[in-house]
Amino acid sequence: MVKGCWLLLVGLVLSCQIPGVRLKLWRSRESEPAPLQPVPQKLQLLLQQKHQQQAQGPPKGAGKWRKKLLIIFVVMGILTSIWLFWHLNQKINLRREETLTNMCDERARMLQDQFNVSMNHVHALALLVSTFHHGKHPSAIDQKTFGEYTERTAFERPLTSGVAYALKVLHSEREQFEKQHGWTIKKMETEDQTLVQDCLTENLDPAPVKDEYAPVIFSQETVSHIVSIDMMSGKEDRENILRARATGKGVLTSPFKLLKSNHVGVVLTFAVYNKDLPPDATPELRIEATMGYLGASYDVPSLVEKLLHQLASNQTIVVNVYDTTNSSASISMYGTDVTDTGLLHVSSLDFGDPLRKHEMHCRFKQKPPLPWTAINASLGVLVITLLVGHIFHAAISRIAKVENDYREMMELKARAEAADIAKSQFLATVSHEIRTPMNGVLGMLKMLMDTDLDAVQRDYAETAHASGKDLISLINEVLDQAKIESGRLELEDVPFDLRSLLDNVLSLSSDKSNDKGIEKLAVYVSDRVPEVVVGDPGRFRQIIINLVGNSIKDKGHIFVSVHLVDEVKGACDVGDKVLQQGLNLVQDMSSKTYNTLSGFPVVDRWRSWENFKTLNSKDAVEYPEKIKLLVTVEDTGVGIHLGAQDRIFTPFVQADSSTSRHYGGTGIGLSISKHL
Repeated sequence: MVKGCWLLLVGLVLSCQIPGVRLKLWRSRESEPAPLQPVPQKLQLLLQQKHQQQAQGPPKGAGKWRKKLLIIFVVMGILTSIWLFWHLNQKINLRREETLTNMCDERARMLQDQFNVSMNHVHALALLVSTFHHGKHPSAIDQKTFGEYTERTAFERPLTSGVAYALKVLHSEREQFEKQHGWTIKKMETEDQTLVQDCLTENLDPAPVKDEYAPVIFSQETVSHIVSIDMMSGKEDRENILRARATGKGVLTSPFKLLKSNHVGVVLTFAVYNKDLPPDATPELRIEATMGYLGASYDVPSLVEKLLHQLASNQTIVVNVYDTTNSSASISMYGTDVTDTGLLHVSSLDFGDPLRKHEMHCRFKQKPPLPWTAINASLGVLVITLLVGHIFHAAISRIAKVENDYREMMELKARAEAADIAKSQFLATVSHEIRTPMNGVLGMLKMLMDTDLDAVQRDYAETAHASGKDLISLINEVLDQAKIESGRLELEDVPFDLRSLLDNVLSLSSDKSNDKGIEKLAVYVSDRVPEVVVGDPGRFRQIIINLVGNSIKDKGHIFVSVHLVDEVKGACDVGDKVLQQGLNLVQDMSSKTYNTLSGFPVVDRWRSWENFKTLNSKDAVEYPEKIKLLVTVEDTGVGIHLGAQDRIFTPFVQADSSTSRHYGGTGIGLSISKHL
C-alpha cells in the first residue's frame, strides 16, 4: 500500500512537470523577438533603451517568485498530508490504547472485587470458628460439621478450591493433643508444598520438635487429606501464619503449583483469636490471643477464566496476571507467552495484602490493521494539493504568456512614443518657423496703426493685431508643450525681484478681470520671503499668468499669496496675518458672513495643503541653501467638479469639453504649469 501511494505521488508530479516543460519549449519558440521595422537612428536608440528597461523590469522576476511560491505550496501540501497521516494515526492509536486501557481496567476491577468478596467470606468463616469452636465448651464444631458446612456454603466462595483450619499447639501441649485426636502431627513432604492434594498423610513423617505447631484439625472435603499436617512446617506458610496473627489481616502466599490441577495458586490466611481485640491492639497482644489459623487456597487460572467467560469481549485481548512482589523476578500466575502486538497496558491488583503486589497485563490478540482513515485522508490532501498545484502551474504559464504579450505591447508602445516624440519635434520646429513670420506680421500691424487711419481702418488693424497676439501666444504654448514632450525644455537660473514680477502680472490681468466683474485683484507676499530670489522669472511668470487667467471667471476676488513652506509647516504657531486669517475661517464656519476680500466664501486652504508633496519632502535638509515658496491663487469662482480635477492638467483637455462650454481656452496652460 505504501509503495502504491509513492508511485501515485511520483506519477502525479511527472504529469504536472511534463506539460510545463512542453509549454516552456513552445513559449521559447513563440517569444523570439520579431524583426523591428526600420526607424530613424534616434528613435532606434530610444527603442533600445526602452527594451533594456523592460528586460530589467519586474515581470520576469515576478514569474520566478510565482514558481517559487508554487514549489513552496506543493512542498507544504506534501508536508501537510504527512502530518495529517501522523495526526490521524496517532488518534487511532490513542483510541486503541484507551480501549485496551478500559477493557484491562474493567477486568482488573472485577477480579479484584470478586477476590475481595471471597476474602470477606473466608474472614467470616474465621469468625465463625472463633465463636463456635473456641467460644463454646464443649465445642460446637467438629470435622464432620466443618466439612458439611464448608461444602454447603462453597457457592459463597466460588474462587476458593478449599478451606482448612489449623490449631495453634505449643510443644508442651503436643503429646496431650495427639492423644486427644488419635493421630500424630505430620510435617509437609517438602517445605514448598502448601495445601497439597492427592497426598497420603500416613506416608508423611512426624513433625520435628519445635516450640509451636499448627496442625490442621478441620478441612473442607476437597482438601480432607491435609488433616494432621503441620502448616508451620512449610516455609511459605510459616511466614504467612506469623504475619497474619501479628497484623490481624488476611495475608497471601507467593504463587505455587497445585499438585492435582498443576495450576498456579495462592493461600489466604486469617488468624483466629479467642476474644475480640481492639483495632489498635499491639502485635504482642494479638500473638497471645491467637488460637488458630484459617486458610483458603485459590486456583488463580480458574478464577481468571471464570471472569473472562463472563465478558462478551473476552476473545479480543490476552490477559496475564503476575505476582510482582519481587520486581526483578515476577511470577506468572495466569496466561501464556504471547507475541508482541504493539500495545501493552498494566493494571494494578489489590488483593488486600499490602506486602504482596499483583498486576494484570493486557494485550490485543491481533496486531492493529492499517489506518485506512489516515491513509485516505492524507492521500486526499496530497491529491488535492497536486491538483491545485497543477492548476496554479497552468495559471502561472498563462500569466507568463500574458507578460510576454505585455512586453510586446510595451515595445509597440515605445514605438508609438517614439513616433509621438517625432511628431512633437516636428511640431516644435514648425511652430518656431511659424512664429518668426508672425512676429513680422505683428510688427507691420503695429507700424500700420501708427499711421493716419480713419476709425474703421484703425478698428480693423487693432483687431488683426489682437488676433495676432492671441495666435502668437497659442504658438508659444504649443511650442512649450512640444519642448516638454521632447524633453528639451530648459530653465534659467537668474536673480529676480519676486514682488515686482507679481505686481506686473496682476497689472496685466487687471483689465481682463474688470471686464469679468472681478471686484478685487490682490497679491500678498510674506515678510519672510527674500526680496531677490534666483530662478527662472519667465517660467515663474508663465505659471502665475496661467493660474490667474484660469481664475478670471466670475465675480468676487482673486488673491495671490506667497509664503515660505516652513511657515505652513509650523501651523501650530502661525504668525503671518494671512495664514492666521485662513485658520480662523476654518475654525469658525458657523458664521454666514465671510472675512475675505470680497465677502464670498473660499475653500479651506489648510485642507488643500495636506497632501502637497512639497510640504512633506525633506529637500530643505539636503539643500539648506534653497528655499521653498508656496504660491496660492485663491478665487471665488464656481469651482471645478471633483471628477474633472484630475484631467484638467492633461494637455488639450478642459473641465467642460462640450462645444457649448461657457469658458474658452485651449487646455494647454495648466498642463504646462504642472510640468514647470
